[in-house]
Amino acid sequence: MTEVVERPGVPVRPSTRPVPVLGDLRDHPTHPGVLPARERPGGPWAPWSPCGDECLPPRPRAGWLRASRRLCALACVVASAVVAGFVLPLLRPAGRDRLLRALLGGALRAAGVRLEVTGSDTLRPDDGRGALVVANHLSWIDVLALGAVSPVRMLAKREVAQWPVIGTLAGKVGTLFVDREGLSTLPGVVDDTAAALRDGALIGVFPEATTWCGAASGEFRRAPFQAAIDAGAPVRPVTFALRTADGRPTTAASFVGDQTLGDSLLRVLRMPSVVCAMTISPVLEPTGDRRSLARRAEAVVRSA
Repeated sequence: MTEVVERPGVPVRPSTRPVPVLGDLRDHPTHPGVLPARERPGGPWAPWSPCGDECLPPRPRAGWLRASRRLCALACVVASAVVAGFVLPLLRPAGRDRLLRALLGGALRAAGVRLEVTGSDTLRPDDGRGALVVANHLSWIDVLALGAVSPVRMLAKREVAQWPVIGTLAGKVGTLFVDREGLSTLPGVVDDTAAALRDGALIGVFPEATTWCGAASGEFRRAPFQAAIDAGAPVRPVTFALRTADGRPTTAASFVGDQTLGDSLLRVLRMPSVVCAMTISPVLEPTGDRRSLARRAEAVVRSA
């Protein structure tokens, strides 16, 4: 079946690439397809997703009291994280990891998100090596979930460094920042990532480069996989799915389109419950070229 995507100001052309669907999303309209790279706004290299407001259900009218309670709890966790930012450099690696896991797991619980992990209880390979952790990207929830299982050094867009509180904490835990509009800096980022992997770090990256609603998904970019090949480090595929308390897939907790972080957070705080299902798949050895490695990792993430 040929699917057509309509976007204002962008030529319409059929896309034959199938769009993965997670369960029954009949109550949540989703975008029907994906534009070819050459027709995307900003060009083929710019981060882009077709997911927007049409992927989200209407804003909930209830849940304000629930949101207020959770917001207070979340503020307490954030305050603890600010204090912890001064303590982290003084701790040994094991103690730092335990503290980060406690803070990030506490933030999820405060927001009303229940984390369910299957496949493994850690992101680190059994032999203790560093690893490139790659996952599909649905929401800000994904970042917290990764760190709640095994603290990772994230590969993040440069703008995150300027965010209040979050940017400061991200810098303290070794986040690698990427200028997504300056391709000339990409080789340096790959080299820095490879060096961190050789040192035994867990590097987290979302190869889709931006968030998707879950009913549609993006192709994995190849550049991060070059770092794994250069370092001889394995790739750990991780799959995220967001569900309601009764197990139904939902796009309500996705962070897509023109949403602000505050709007997305408020949606989650007002929901009765959100389940973040995280599947940790066996590691992939860095064989072949980056194109084939990216495709293998993407296939594992989608199949899980």
